[in-house]
Amino acid sequence: MHKSVKEGKTVSPETISLSVKGPGIQRMVLVDLPGVISTVTTGMAADTKEAIFSMSKAYMQNPNAIILCIQDGSVDAERSIVTDLVSQMDPQGKRTIFVLTKVDLAEKNLASPGRIQQIVEGKLFPMKALGYFAVVTGKGSSNESIDSIKDYEEDFFQNSKLLKNGMLKAHQVTTKNLSLAVSDCFWKMVRESVEQQADAFKASRFNLETEWKNNYPACASWTGMSCSRRPRTRSWTREAILQKKLWERVSTHVIENIYLPAAQTMNSGTFNTTVDIKLKQWTDKQLPHKALEVAWETLQEEFARFMAEYKGKDQDDIFDKLKEAVKDESIKRHKWNERAMDSLRVIQHNALEDRSITDKPQWDAAIQFMEETLQTRLKDTDSVIGDMVGPDWRQRWMNWTNRTPEQHVRNETKNELERLLKLHEDHTAYLANDEVTTVRKNLEARGVEVDPVLIKDTWHQLYRRHFLQKALFHCNLCRRGFYYYQRHFVDSELECNDVVLFWRIQRMLGITANTLRQQLTNTEVRRLEKNVKEVLEDFGEDTEKKVHLITGRRVQLAEDLKKVREIQEKLEAFIEALHKEK
Repeated sequence: MHKSVKEGKTVSPETISLSVKGPGIQRMVLVDLPGVISTVTTGMAADTKEAIFSMSKAYMQNPNAIILCIQDGSVDAERSIVTDLVSQMDPQGKRTIFVLTKVDLAEKNLASPGRIQQIVEGKLFPMKALGYFAVVTGKGSSNESIDSIKDYEEDFFQNSKLLKNGMLKAHQVTTKNLSLAVSDCFWKMVRESVEQQADAFKASRFNLETEWKNNYPACASWTGMSCSRRPRTRSWTREAILQKKLWERVSTHVIENIYLPAAQTMNSGTFNTTVDIKLKQWTDKQLPHKALEVAWETLQEEFARFMAEYKGKDQDDIFDKLKEAVKDESIKRHKWNERAMDSLRVIQHNALEDRSITDKPQWDAAIQFMEETLQTRLKDTDSVIGDMVGPDWRQRWMNWTNRTPEQHVRNETKNELERLLKLHEDHTAYLANDEVTTVRKNLEARGVEVDPVLIKDTWHQLYRRHFLQKALFHCNLCRRGFYYYQRHFVDSELECNDVVLFWRIQRMLGITANTLRQQLTNTEVRRLEKNVKEVLEDFGEDTEKKVHLITGRRVQLAEDLKKVREIQEKLEAFIEALHKEK
């Protein structure tokens, strides 16, 4: 006890616990607090009085605590301040028992025995209590035995003058009887409190079960996730998606690095040679990588869409975080089959080497593909030129906008270069230095100062538009060129090598998309499904992950129901045991 009190202190809030077990011993917790004092004496810490008050209040404030208020009968009652503290903590006296000690000494020293009667009848102090008791505990000698204390106690109450005068008739008790009185009071409070708590938990359980039935009628039980649905299986990948995505990824390279450089050679033989060389270089280095990138991205998108289809209007969001985490972790673990790239490269090589268009529908499909591609590029080029030269007269008139100085210079340069193209419709893509000088001098003559770099930059876009317009016109002519192509007739107007190129590209896209679909369906999807199972198993063994990822009102409601049900069952069992003990 002394070690628990810090240096410079008189009392300590530290609890020293002692458990006493045995037959016939009442089941309760008895807390012996330091006596409440009114004055700090020499040798005590300055805060002793406040520390005792604070400690006592902390225990007395517990609504389930019984306050055993001890008053020393050998001193004047007015000296005591403990009754004031008890009155503050339990104003109605519903859980207070008052005990007057040393009644034998009070009888010898007290001039007015009637004061003892007032005390034990609850009339002297303003505090209220459930009962008032008077006790004696031996003669105060440390050598006394338990038996001698009991004998003295019995002898006092039999021979007491107060007893003979009838003053303590209703209040005399032995120590044993006081203990029983405290026990009865305690268990009465416990029964009432537990029964109230049981009713409250019963009502809570009813409300929670009602909420479950109303919000989750499809769930058979709140103890499991029986209402979760398995997703319906479907084909994840479609060739059309793969083909479209792959063309979007490689179209710029095909047009800018293969078709335009070859078409601008103005020679049929050179065109085919240039195309073959560039196609082979492209297939060896870039095309298989691009194709697998597209397949991998498509697989991720389809997987994400597939996971999203779990959620319907009749489902809550408890698995949302889990699904997202499983999706991300499964994709992170997935590695594409390394042998797929080599086999894909061989297939693409073979597809691009074939030049034999066997029927008219294939020819028409290639022309349509070429026409759509060129129109898209022409539209983009017109947009770039429009930004360079600014709004035309109609836009300026309707929208009240003007060209910037730079746009004005660009527009004048464009007009001059367009005159050059009209004079030389078969002009090459390269603008010679003397032509640049001529254009610059013509502009200067009109008061427009222009840089040669700007002239070449403008020429690049104008020639590109001019070339694409001519290519589209030639594409339209080639609609009737399949007969000449099939019989190998030579007609400079209907030499449709560019149509054959687009057919080769289109055929390669179709074969590649079909190959990727097979790889996805036969290999990658299964490997991804295996990853999903492994991730779910790993997450299932990680309790912290499950708590973090499986969230939502249904989970919380199930947890609340489980706790309330367990508590209610224990309270009912406890109440039954209390009634049996009574």
